[in-house]
Amino acid sequence: MKILHTADWHVGKVLKGHSRIDEHRAVLRELVELARAEDVDTVVVAGDVFDTSAPTPEAQSVVMPALLALREDGRDVVVLAGNHDNPQLFEVFRPVLGALGIHVIGTFKRPDQGGMLSFRARSGEDVRLAALPFLSHRYVVRAVDVLTGTPAEHNRDYAARIGDLIGALTSGFATGTVNLVTTHGTLPGGKMGGGEREAQSIFSYYFEATAFPVATQYAALGHLHRRQQMPGPCPIWYSGSPVAVDFGEEHNTPGALIVTVEPGRPAVVREAPIGSARTLATVRGSLEELRAMADGLDDAWLRVVVAEKPAPGLAEAVREILPGALDIVLDAQFRPVRARRAETTAVRSPRDLFRDYLTDTGRDNDQLTALFDRLYDEVTEVNG
Repeated sequence: MKILHTADWHVGKVLKGHSRIDEHRAVLRELVELARAEDVDTVVVAGDVFDTSAPTPEAQSVVMPALLALREDGRDVVVLAGNHDNPQLFEVFRPVLGALGIHVIGTFKRPDQGGMLSFRARSGEDVRLAALPFLSHRYVVRAVDVLTGTPAEHNRDYAARIGDLIGALTSGFATGTVNLVTTHGTLPGGKMGGGEREAQSIFSYYFEATAFPVATQYAALGHLHRRQQMPGPCPIWYSGSPVAVDFGEEHNTPGALIVTVEPGRPAVVREAPIGSARTLATVRGSLEELRAMADGLDDAWLRVVVAEKPAPGLAEAVREILPGALDIVLDAQFRPVRARRAETTAVRSPRDLFRDYLTDTGRDNDQLTALFDRLYDEVTEVNG
């Protein structure tokens, strides 16, 4: 049988105030076309379908048609809740999408209540798929346990209990079936991908690859945005995200995985790049240098490091040269260093404080000070 493994869609993501909904719409269309072109039998979406636990109607209107399209031609579709998703919302979706043949798992299920999915693939193989959505440390390790012990002990408790849960879910694996596991979480040693949201990766709480039994033909993981294989007793892969979610991931190659598997044999995995989203890039230089490189950056979202002295209208000048600039920062050599002043008991006027601020931040400008003086005079006259 053939599987499309994808994860970490983060639909509804806003990058530096800019909606990426059109990009996500295009990315999910490309995933659907990939499923059709490869004629996959099963699609696994291993968590973080949405970017927030309260997805907007617009974000939901992008995801739902994509799931239905992936279900076309009788494909089995399995969708997990990740740490960005709302597990209870997924449980609301579950009966409706389940009636359409889409398996949704928002919260932990016992093997006989939806935690172990048993079905016959379109290709004829009997499949056992153990599904474990993201479980927070608070859920896995009781609050009373957190009050005692060290962080290292809490980590070990979390890993051990996740291992116990996976063991229970996979107890029904058999020699004549395709045995699969999907979950959303962190394995130690995984490459984070350099994302700006590394703090949200829950890296402190991980579980071990040894949690997957040897009888597993393939473990489909979500959570780390860089596509990668992990060492372990069976083939273990993070599919990565099909779209770079922030500038920390600009060097990732967005994509998914095509997995071919049969009973009794480890899966064969092939990477499939996804190119519908705009690329993210960081560029550096003076205004003149940025102008010289502008022609090759029309289709990218940009973080721009400007090698210029701060001045009014600098950001607007950058955006005029590079319309895709979403994040504009000063090069370190031009960032102001606050001058230390001796403490004084003298009362200084707002005019003096404003001029000191401009000097400290390297923004001395006669027009700004004149404008401040005018506004200050108007305000004091009104209030006086």
